[in-house]
Amino acid sequence: MRRLLILILAAAVCAGCASTPKGPVRYRAQVVAEYPHDPSSYTQGLFFYDGALYESVGQYGESAMRRVKLETGRGERTVSLGMDIFAEGATVLDTTLYILTWQNGLVFRCDPVSFAVREKVEYPREGWGLTTDGKQLIASDGSDYLFFLDEDLQTVRTLHVTQEGLGRRYLNELEYIDGKIWANVYTRDEILIINPDNGRVEGIVDCSGLLPARDRDLRTDVLNGIAHDPVSGKTYLTGKYWKKLFEIELVKK
Repeated sequence: MRRLLILILAAAVCAGCASTPKGPVRYRAQVVAEYPHDPSSYTQGLFFYDGALYESVGQYGESAMRRVKLETGRGERTVSLGMDIFAEGATVLDTTLYILTWQNGLVFRCDPVSFAVREKVEYPREGWGLTTDGKQLIASDGSDYLFFLDEDLQTVRTLHVTQEGLGRRYLNELEYIDGKIWANVYTRDEILIINPDNGRVEGIVDCSGLLPARDRDLRTDVLNGIAHDPVSGKTYLTGKYWKKLFEIELVKK
């Protein structure tokens, strides 16, 4: 009987172990190519739309929306958003460009080509990062939650982001890549790869050392800016006031 009980307990422990989710896969960001990036851009959102690279720029007095030529880093079109606006993440859903603001309580709905503002919509939380899965908007506010929004910015679903059972805070710039949400962690050189169904962190990308010391100065700020080109399948990273933008690929550590 005692041996039977031991076998039953051992089986139960093994079953529990088998059902425990594995920890996230660890990657490092390996540079494939590098391009110039405007060092005056406090990068907030970075994404591709209709074959072009778009960038939202933050800071009071500097906030703007830009369409950027990848090869030169120069803005082909730049529109200021106003001296009293602090812009954050941006993306295009259907035929509307959405630009978050940090603490202004507003979202700009714009024409994606001219950047002309169609309307300003009230927004109930801080704006940080913004992306889309092609059906809904996905927003961050610096907490360990992501918010799925419809085209009218109404919250459809709230997703708690966890790593091995613990919430991951400071989710910032977002990008939807191959069915997963990539989220840069503000002030850290890492990107989380998140399952959009359950919020579990399935991968962590180590971006330390991405921008070499020779390309840094006193103004250089943190990693921020993830763009995936769905046509080429290439992924690009940059940061706030960085001089370079990098095409990267993931390598398992």
